[in-house]
Amino acid sequence: MKHSKWLVFILALILLSGLAVAQDTSALKPPKGYKVAIVVFEDLQCPDCARAEPLLKDAERVYKIPLVRHDFSLPQHNWSFDAHVMARYFDSKSPALGEEFRHFIFTNQNSITKDNLRGTAEKWAQEHKVALPFTVDPTGQFAAKVREDFALGQRVGVGHTPTIYIVSNSQRGQPFVEVADRNQMFQMIDQIIKDAGGTVDASAPAKTPAKKAAPKKSALNN
Repeated sequence: MKHSKWLVFILALILLSGLAVAQDTSALKPPKGYKVAIVVFEDLQCPDCARAEPLLKDAERVYKIPLVRHDFSLPQHNWSFDAHVMARYFDSKSPALGEEFRHFIFTNQNSITKDNLRGTAEKWAQEHKVALPFTVDPTGQFAAKVREDFALGQRVGVGHTPTIYIVSNSQRGQPFVEVADRNQMFQMIDQIIKDAGGTVDASAPAKTPAKKAAPKKSALNN
């Protein structure tokens, strides 16, 4: 009987420990210098991630806030991990190049397969005047970063892609909110910016936001 009680106690501790890990949201904050940002955990082969891409880029452009991407390559997708590794390689050349490559993959996702991914990436690299080496990741550093992002997503509690958060470092309001309905994303950003004092730049003084027309929303195909 004593052993049974100890077993139940140990199992309860393991369960609680797992819940604590799943609730680790310390990574959900804007980059240095910003009060507000969009954080997304995404899979480059995920069709819904591709559908969300135009909306994320619109929000980044309209609000002038950072779009922070995290790799969350799902095991059931047969070319996603390799694409994420290539994106990390292009990141090493310049963050803007890596960002453009991810956008290109999402935009052309329907025509990409495991067999033609390499050729597609080579052609894109040539057009952008950068070499794609035969061995993209000889030391495994880029694959390690992709796996680190996946582990981060697990600690946050990500269970699907895309998982999108609007995050803030403001002491007012919620520090982050998950976008469950993308049709409401712009309104959520408006509220987070309002809570942050009407500014997105951490160096700017707080101000009352002026009324503006609602940004044009991208059509979603959920």
